[in-house]
Amino acid sequence: MGEGIQPGTPAQPSQRLVQDNAILSSSPAFETREIPVRPRTSDSHAAAAVLPVLLPPASLRPLAFRTVTKKHNLTLASSALQALAAFIGKHCGAGWREEGLAEQVLEEVAKSWKKSGGGVIVEADGDKLHDILKAVSGCMAGGRILQGRAISRQSSFAASGQERQVPERPLVSREDGQTNLGLSNLALNGAVEVDDDEEHSMDPRSWLKVVGAFDQPKIVYNAQKNHFEKDGSKPSLFPPALARTRLFHYRYHMVLQRILRNEAYQRPSMNKQQVPSLLRSASSAVTFQNIYKITPIVNMLGRSGSQFLLFGLLTVAPTGELAISDVTGTIVLDLGQAKAVPDVGLRFTPGMFVLVEGIYQDEYNSAGGVLGNSGGVGGTIGGRFNGLQLKSPPCERRPTGGAPSSSNPSGQSSSAGGLGWVDLLGVGSERAAGPKMRRIEKRVFDQLSGIPDQDKGRGRIAFLGQVNLECPVTLRALKCVLQEYEAQLPEYPPVAIVLMGHFVDNPAMAGTQNSDCVEYKECFNTLAWILSEVPQLLQSTTFVFVPSDNDPWPSTFSAGASTVVPRKPVPELFTSRIKRVFAEAKAGLGLEAGNSLGGKAVWTTNPARLSLFGPAQEIVLFRDDMLARLRRNAVHLPTSRGQTAAERGDGSISQFLEGSHPSRDEAMDIDPPPPLSGSDGSSPDQASASPDSLAQQPNNNPSNKDTATALATTLLDQGYLSPFSLSIRPVLWDYVSSLNLYPLPTALVMVDPDLPPATLDHEGCLFMNPGPLLDPTTTTTSTTTTTQQHDRLAHWCEYDAQTKAGRIVELGFDMRVD
Repeated sequence: MGEGIQPGTPAQPSQRLVQDNAILSSSPAFETREIPVRPRTSDSHAAAAVLPVLLPPASLRPLAFRTVTKKHNLTLASSALQALAAFIGKHCGAGWREEGLAEQVLEEVAKSWKKSGGGVIVEADGDKLHDILKAVSGCMAGGRILQGRAISRQSSFAASGQERQVPERPLVSREDGQTNLGLSNLALNGAVEVDDDEEHSMDPRSWLKVVGAFDQPKIVYNAQKNHFEKDGSKPSLFPPALARTRLFHYRYHMVLQRILRNEAYQRPSMNKQQVPSLLRSASSAVTFQNIYKITPIVNMLGRSGSQFLLFGLLTVAPTGELAISDVTGTIVLDLGQAKAVPDVGLRFTPGMFVLVEGIYQDEYNSAGGVLGNSGGVGGTIGGRFNGLQLKSPPCERRPTGGAPSSSNPSGQSSSAGGLGWVDLLGVGSERAAGPKMRRIEKRVFDQLSGIPDQDKGRGRIAFLGQVNLECPVTLRALKCVLQEYEAQLPEYPPVAIVLMGHFVDNPAMAGTQNSDCVEYKECFNTLAWILSEVPQLLQSTTFVFVPSDNDPWPSTFSAGASTVVPRKPVPELFTSRIKRVFAEAKAGLGLEAGNSLGGKAVWTTNPARLSLFGPAQEIVLFRDDMLARLRRNAVHLPTSRGQTAAERGDGSISQFLEGSHPSRDEAMDIDPPPPLSGSDGSSPDQASASPDSLAQQPNNNPSNKDTATALATTLLDQGYLSPFSLSIRPVLWDYVSSLNLYPLPTALVMVDPDLPPATLDHEGCLFMNPGPLLDPTTTTTSTTTTTQQHDRLAHWCEYDAQTKAGRIVELGFDMRVD
């Protein structure tokens, strides 16, 4: 008989479960009970299997165009379209179109591509798209993308007999109505999205990052695709010879695409009566009344006597004559009767890209209208080009270049030239991280806006130039400056203090007297002793040290001459004592030496960049004797400044056609350097501030202002920190992207001891030159508020990160011992 549960017998635990679910047998002759098999509940993680299909890329192209191109402003390459078609066919199956599965995948891939800092063109050549598709596949179930990268916590703990409802579309939160700028929920390559509701650090110093020249991504301009992209090859100190040719092509196309976007070089397609004009800031105001067209050099063949506008690189031909070169050829340039436009003291040297307007004159007795010497495109053209006007390429304001403008607090900027999604410094691209970091910046400075004294706000960065550690007077000035900042603690600590070389007078370890490594290390030991007297300042401020040509190791081989740029920081061999002082200051706060809190010392390269709030603010630091190098190598233009063509009696086309032009040797004369203002030892007009108050000292000398304007215009219009030939200023070919000034940074700090201290704005970029810390032209000064006499005067620059403005600060001090 069957085994049943007898009456009166207590049920065992294993039988109690059977009794609860037991039902009577269909046969009344037996008293056995039937134990049914429980129906299997649906697993919360189970999903219907997807039958893969072969999806042609042509079938996916219309949907990809609507989702990726029109909605997210991205362009799919053919390789990327094939990869997406294979992925969607494998993971979405036959329902990729009807159920909207492919649109979900394309939406998530586009947002993930933007978040990871990809360019305008989506390509499958690298590993970026492969990593994105791999992350998306882990978030899919049944051909659909699950919400929040995984199954939600609430649905995973649902009742066993209930099935979880999979949402039709992923719910991705979007802010500010930017439906096409939302970031993906996927975390790729460590780029994790920060929630606005989280508590952020209200200290601006925690958002400061020092980016060295050797740490910046290698960004190149692709002329075929007309956009910037990241070069995946590893840079080298000894690249192949082809890298030197690419250096010229890279700079040429980068400046050319900037010129062609200017409205003065674009023909109107609709309204012919509208005459575009080149509207520039007051520092470089000039108006063009015509539509300009740049002519390649090779296209002038057979058109002798015609007027052209050329764009190219100023070079020196093997014969010693001045020439201009582009990607099509080279021609000898005659600037005997040319003038600079605008005539604001601009200097042009070989190695600069210029716009030259003039007349082509063929020499029929030589090659007769064919390419001379080399006999092919790219060679030297017979004849010469008589220049009438010499212009620097028009500068492009920061918003047009794809980065935010310092005068636009809202942060809404356009993106031209394919720079919006390019991560230039490794801190995130403008489109991906810019809006988020600007909201954090606004929140931080709104909290600090209640400080009554804006000149002593937390958003200050001090720049001290030519800190000569061998000079006792400079050490005294540095000590007074640091004590002045420490006296303002704890309410008004600066974000950072930047000290820039020369740190010694003579090139270190170059075989000269008093230049060995022991004495160089003693200089920094003396600096460590000064820093130890301001422990509170070390606990709350970041100190940045930028070397110069006199600092090791490059000074060992150059002996004070121009070294290759970019150059590495001061070796750790000489900085151990200063690091020990900062460690002791952290110990006073109860922090370990490696803790990110508290102050720190950063030894960076030359040039270097400061990133404040990611891509929101970018400050370029560069120490170079730029003005002296420009004066030594400038091309001499014989026309005087402010003199019209009628007063000179030259410049007419007939004179060039008749062949009456000056000697060729005159075009290469070196422009004699004008006398430096203040070299006679006279005291400045503005009185210095007392030691207990820092006052702004405007520079009202017109000649000093013009010199600073000319230097700022030259550098920013060239978009390059070293606009010289490689024989004059050598550069590392594979690290040339660290010298770019395109798009324009928020501020450029150029320390040149020959240039008087000045601050000015050029096309939305703040140019600052603090000059040497110790004023060499002033030995005695007095204040207007007191009768106290001071022996010397120290001056430096301050940058306010909140208002994005700069100023010159002066401090009078005496040499008495405390």
